[in-house]
Amino acid sequence: MTPAALGPGVTAHLASEETLSAFGGDPWWITTIKALAIFVFLMICVLMMIMADRKVMGRMQQRHGPNRMGPFGLFQSLFDGIKLSLKEDLIPRGVDRFVYIAAPMIAAVPAFIAFSVIPIGPEVNLFGVITPLQLTDLPVAALVVLATAALGVYGFVLGGWASQSPYALLGGLRASAQVISYEIAMGLSFVAVFIMSGTLTTSGIVESQRGLWFAVLLLPSFLIYLVTMVGETNRLPFDLAEGEGEIVGGFMTEYGSMKFTMFFLAEYVNMCTVAAVSVTLFLGGWLAPPGIAAILPGANEGWWPALWWLLKFVCVMFLFIWARGSLPRVRYDQLMKLGWKVLIPIQLVWITAVAVVRMLVLDGASPLVVGVVIAAFTAATVAAFAAWLRHVRRERAEEARQRAENARRAHREPAFGGFPVPPSAAPHYGSSVLAEPPRTAPAAADRNKKGEEVTGA
Repeated sequence: MTPAALGPGVTAHLASEETLSAFGGDPWWITTIKALAIFVFLMICVLMMIMADRKVMGRMQQRHGPNRMGPFGLFQSLFDGIKLSLKEDLIPRGVDRFVYIAAPMIAAVPAFIAFSVIPIGPEVNLFGVITPLQLTDLPVAALVVLATAALGVYGFVLGGWASQSPYALLGGLRASAQVISYEIAMGLSFVAVFIMSGTLTTSGIVESQRGLWFAVLLLPSFLIYLVTMVGETNRLPFDLAEGEGEIVGGFMTEYGSMKFTMFFLAEYVNMCTVAAVSVTLFLGGWLAPPGIAAILPGANEGWWPALWWLLKFVCVMFLFIWARGSLPRVRYDQLMKLGWKVLIPIQLVWITAVAVVRMLVLDGASPLVVGVVIAAFTAATVAAFAAWLRHVRRERAEEARQRAENARRAHREPAFGGFPVPPSAAPHYGSSVLAEPPRTAPAAADRNKKGEEVTGA
């Protein structure tokens, strides 16, 4: 029986398994070279991203960025790392030392592991050995990314808990709640990609985008992924886990020197990882942009694909800088509301539509039936969006009415809306001194009379 006779779903599965045949046969020294190349690439990306963060935001804010250390300030990030490594390493009294020291490493290591399944190019000749520009691939490689992202948050939570500081604990709790809510939406974005590609291998997902990138075919999933990847990495406008205006420094409040550097490194390596995942799952991976392959023969062969991958990667990384320099920090309730009440419901409806349309196409349904189903989902989506807009307008009208009522009450009652003030006769918190008895008008009059008798007034 031929693969075609088994059905289109089985054929797609067999095609995805063929992409794994290129892995597992490399010599140990080739594997070591690729692993070291990934580590060096990520470290250089961190240094360059920190510098780009400062330079680009400096231009956006009409000021100069780093321009002293090295030509054009290129060595500023390097010297910052040296400065942090030379600072005195202090451990606060009373902390859980083992967990306190292990937390930064728990946060940083999973981010490096996730990059091992990212395809950067096709098979190339590396020192006489034909090998793919990817460390490894697995039948569930895309789930490895989600698993490592879930493990990384343990470092933030444990760091906040072990610090024995209320601000650090609040930051760790915020990080856990934020990652849970936004990782669900991120995983749902992956589901639509799995449905269309028919595989969970990252190399197979890239191959399935040769005709059309999933960023175009699955545009809602791509846009939601861009939002969730910012929330996953605790970057502005979603940096509530380390909001200095509310909780000092969040889970990093009690850390300094190299331990602080490890948390900082984990944040930027996570940025590199989620950007690389977006390129792999939605932007065609290492495939050349549309039109390039027709103009440049061999654009998807040899070492050229690594250049296309790098250009896409840089464009996605720029989005992090643009968002940080343009958008204000949201409130925590707004952050949770966006994740649970907006992104996740939209993803559930979208995945249902993608699954139904994909099933009809694989079953050979007529274009008319597929068009009717798409039109029905579109109409239902538009109706739901209109109902949501009406609900938002009612909420805003109610909020405006409440604000007007509060303003009228504040005008009539000067004490309305102020901070609660404890009574002057209340005992001090934690003090054994009894409260002073209330001063009544007769007692005050008796004291005045006694004063007059003593002075002879």
